[in-house]
Amino acid sequence: MTDSTHHPFLDELQARIRAAASSHTPLRLRGGGSKDFHGQALQGELLELAGLNGILSYEPTELVITARAGTPLAELEAAVAEQGQALAFEPPHFGSHATLGGMVATGWSGPARASVGAVRDFVLGAEMVNGKGELLRYGGQVMKNVAGYDVSRLLAGSWGTLGVMTEISLKVLPIAPAEAILRFELAQQPALDALNRWGSQPLPLNASAWHDGQLWLRLRGAQAAVSAACQQLGGEAIAPAQAQTLWHSLREQQHDWFSTKAKAGADACLWRLSVPQTAPALTLPEAASSPLVEWHGGQRWVYAPRSAAEELQASAQAAGGHATLWRAEAGKPLSASPIFVPASASLQRIHQQLKAAFDPHGIFNPGRTSL
Repeated sequence: MTDSTHHPFLDELQARIRAAASSHTPLRLRGGGSKDFHGQALQGELLELAGLNGILSYEPTELVITARAGTPLAELEAAVAEQGQALAFEPPHFGSHATLGGMVATGWSGPARASVGAVRDFVLGAEMVNGKGELLRYGGQVMKNVAGYDVSRLLAGSWGTLGVMTEISLKVLPIAPAEAILRFELAQQPALDALNRWGSQPLPLNASAWHDGQLWLRLRGAQAAVSAACQQLGGEAIAPAQAQTLWHSLREQQHDWFSTKAKAGADACLWRLSVPQTAPALTLPEAASSPLVEWHGGQRWVYAPRSAAEELQASAQAAGGHATLWRAEAGKPLSASPIFVPASASLQRIHQQLKAAFDPHGIFNPGRTSL
């Protein structure tokens, strides 16, 4: 564990932020830089935060870990794994330098998201420096502590636009005692139908993925529940080593499917379509690739050029969702065209009021989101 006394970097950080606020100098926050490929734009003087690292406390019996925001995500996961525990939402790293703060700032979750919850559901508390250089603490280290709890969860997915996170407390969970992976030969719509049907039954579903006529299903839970589900569902059982490689490659977007960009053309971008799990197979533009479907149907990836943006958005909206430009084509800036779906007028007002309260001088990550 790291010494939990006042970190000297904090004083430097607060002084830097106060100076930036006074001069209205924009700051670009960066932990490990592994998520720099996403977001509307990267602007402002670089403020490196990786130096603010270290695990401060870990209580395995309480299922709580607290660490500084610059702590490498791999270090955090290794520490809880030694105690037979894990970050159940399987956050993607997208690089060896991923940090805890970056994980919360992006709010990204991995294959198990649809079954266990998102990053924000596991954030118990946070310490941060706001746009005035003030050190603030929200939430606590237990789920029952609700004082300011919503504020700490609000930081998940805020993209560093509200302040600089310095410490974060997370809920961890025990690793499931049993796991099984099943593979089925199914076309997309029958696979979606099966997932919807299974989702209404008391089955230990944990993650799923479909592409190119194959549905992969991960079961996790008590040994008896997993064994009974395997007998009920059938399918082909996959060896643990192969299964581990599969889910890791999906989490980190290193799966063979993601190499289809080359087949989709040099101008192909990676798009994320977020839709209800019950949405049918989507009608996609002719220029789009065959999809990769995750989260029991709720997350669908396609490669398509930027010119297909309106069609993709229309298709996702018709199903009750939206499309987001996830990775730009090679050599193009993130901000060459809008990435995020514009928020409604009422939601936009709430975002602006929050931004004004936390960052009144607008110095944090300008342009990173659609605000």
